[in-house]
Amino acid sequence: MGISRDSRHKRRATGGRMPIHQKKRKFEMGRQPTMTKMGEKTVRAVRGRGGNLKFRALRIDTGNFSWGSEGVAKKTRILDVVYNATNNELTRTKTLVKNCVVLIDAHPFLSWYTQHYGVELGKKKEGQETPKVSRHVAAKRNGRAQNRVIDPIVAEQFNAGRLFACLSSRPGQSGRADGYILEGKELEFYKRKLEKRKHK
Repeated sequence: MGISRDSRHKRRATGGRMPIHQKKRKFEMGRQPTMTKMGEKTVRAVRGRGGNLKFRALRIDTGNFSWGSEGVAKKTRILDVVYNATNNELTRTKTLVKNCVVLIDAHPFLSWYTQHYGVELGKKKEGQETPKVSRHVAAKRNGRAQNRVIDPIVAEQFNAGRLFACLSSRPGQSGRADGYILEGKELEFYKRKLEKRKHK
């Protein structure tokens, strides 16, 4: 029995059974879930209907993540899967799917922030001096710093060098694991969910 996406096997809204008057069709075909894991990038191409290609990421460990409030995106490593609203099993097995919450490496964003605003986020190493810059660069940074606003929870995460992010691409369909950094109300919501899970 193949995987089918038809609705003939479903009951009516009233609970009655539907008479099945035709067999399965090729255009109703489904495939096994990819269950993308973390690891060295392994992608397979799958031919779909109309000769189109889908890209199955069997394993992937990097992706492009955007920082919405700053309007910047960086390629960074995925470190861990921490939450999945669909199924706790997917969190336990570290399966990458769309909308799962992951921990990513903060260093690409940290270096960009330092270079863009001239402000050190996170822990400062002892004896580390701020590099000297020209007056032109300093004036530019001062101008940017006037409108600088950062979510305090995100700023706190830079101390640990890890950021909470959410996947917005489908690794089993596009072969990529891209997403965005969680901020504001959304970040608070997931933090509460994770705290609840810890106390269980």
